[in-house]
Amino acid sequence: MTYIKRAAEDTIIHTSEMFPVLLLTGPRQVGKTTLLRRIAEKQQSNGIHRKYVTLDDPDVRYLAKTDPALFLQRYTPPVLIDEIQYATELLPYIKMSVDNSGNKGDFWITGSQAFHLMQNVSESLAGRVGIINLLGLSDAEIHQEPSAPFQTNSDYLLKQLDLHKKRGLNDIYRRIFRGSMPALYADSNVDWETYYRSYVDTYLQRDIRDLTQVADEMQFYRFMTIVAAHTSKPLVYQELANAADISAPTAKKWLSLLVSSHIVALVQPYHNNALKRVVKAPLLHFLDTGLAAYLLKWGNPDSLERGAMSGAFFESYVFSEIYKSYLNAGKEPPIFYYRDKDQKEIDLLLYQDGTLFPIEIKKSASPGKTAIKNFDVLNPIQSKSNFDNLESLKTKIGTGSVICMANDLLPIDENNWYVPVWLI
Repeated sequence: MTYIKRAAEDTIIHTSEMFPVLLLTGPRQVGKTTLLRRIAEKQQSNGIHRKYVTLDDPDVRYLAKTDPALFLQRYTPPVLIDEIQYATELLPYIKMSVDNSGNKGDFWITGSQAFHLMQNVSESLAGRVGIINLLGLSDAEIHQEPSAPFQTNSDYLLKQLDLHKKRGLNDIYRRIFRGSMPALYADSNVDWETYYRSYVDTYLQRDIRDLTQVADEMQFYRFMTIVAAHTSKPLVYQELANAADISAPTAKKWLSLLVSSHIVALVQPYHNNALKRVVKAPLLHFLDTGLAAYLLKWGNPDSLERGAMSGAFFESYVFSEIYKSYLNAGKEPPIFYYRDKDQKEIDLLLYQDGTLFPIEIKKSASPGKTAIKNFDVLNPIQSKSNFDNLESLKTKIGTGSVICMANDLLPIDENNWYVPVWLI
């Protein structure tokens, strides 16, 4: 298989130099182990010879669970331990080891099930672990273009024009349909449908049944399909529950599994005291559009592009690209959205340095100025008169973007730009 250079490589190296333990977490099969082993190979030239062990091996797992101290005598640091969630008994012993040595980068660990793992990590390794989330391939990685956290300001966008190749509607929907899994790009012989069928089976049988005791795998599969059908929509648990024929508490629990295992992401609504009618429900996005397309039985990119969910998939694709651009740089994505009780919406909001940057997402090549009509709902946050002398709560509104299928980067007015989707 061809190795695809990952945008997070430098972030991982930098984080490993800061912390004694590095945790790389993310969904199954996004290339966590491949990436770390690749970096470990490069480190050998600097005299760092890192051992590798996977807890997928039943014998190794048994040793890790029953005698963690002996396990760490056998696999001394520097070491890469794969699938740490299968033997969290190791974590207190890793803590003792790094406290004794004081070395940075002694332990690299990976985990696919954050919902099972994070509590143990936070309790055992607080202050000692740098956590990086890795998702599927971004467009920048697929096309081996430079990657940086997305910004809306015109100086940043103009610089990006020379770094990205233009792509048309068919190219974009082939990418949306294919999804983000590295195996689908590293080996052209991998069949898309067979791959995702195997992926879902593995996820249900190992991550869901083994670790969370979901009694009915088929009912959970149906729930996943219903969640995929709600991508880019505000989250209403009762709607999901009714469609899946389960209770609302069960829907909430099951969705938390999908969020914690990085299958979906929830975008929180933006709140400000000056905005009185904001809806509090988060926005739901499926992070791998290829997996969503498989679950919903779309057969090819053309039918997806012409279908009823074309716009929803486009929105989730744009969100996931922006989301990954921050994760790959080791940053928490500063992403929100806006919706109020008058049904006015802004698809995404980036909040940075006391400034809010509105983003609208449109599949159209010529969205028109109506695409930014809802940006005005944010105006109250700029007026200090709305904050009862708490001027520190006043927020600036920065450059806005309409991410769309335009052929070029063009200004809409002095504050907003049409941004081609291939530029993100």
